[in-house]
Amino acid sequence: MSSEDNKAVVRRFVDEIFDQGSVAAVDELVDDSFVPHTWPSVTGKEDFKQTVVRMAKAVKDPHHTIEDMVAEGDRVSVRLTSHATQNGDVMGVPAAGKEYTIAEHHIFRIVDGKVVEHWHVADMLGMMEQIGAFPAPKPKS
Repeated sequence: MSSEDNKAVVRRFVDEIFDQGSVAAVDELVDDSFVPHTWPSVTGKEDFKQTVVRMAKAVKDPHHTIEDMVAEGDRVSVRLTSHATQNGDVMGVPAAGKEYTIAEHHIFRIVDGKVVEHWHVADMLGMMEQIGAFPAPKPKS
């Protein structure tokens, strides 16, 4: 597949899985051998489907804006801005109905049109501050 084909897979992944929470899209876009390197509680495609369902319940109106996308070989790197409203338990934090906006970076490895590996870095500290898990530091006066 070309770099443009791989980018199209990632665009669909972001839109249909991250934004829409579609388990059907996981079946279409994720290989059975899927390895999620930076989600320690997820061990494969079936666990990833459960994570998608859990997150769809935990956040309302998620939206991911792709800021940059670079592809080379079988890898696609995406820098995006993630925005949602917490309406369920997130990482042990009860719902407070607060919105958050954070930066994320994802790397996907794609083989034959399916995601086989994924790496992810996100501003989780920023998200936890914004949803009220702990107070944000006060500015120095």
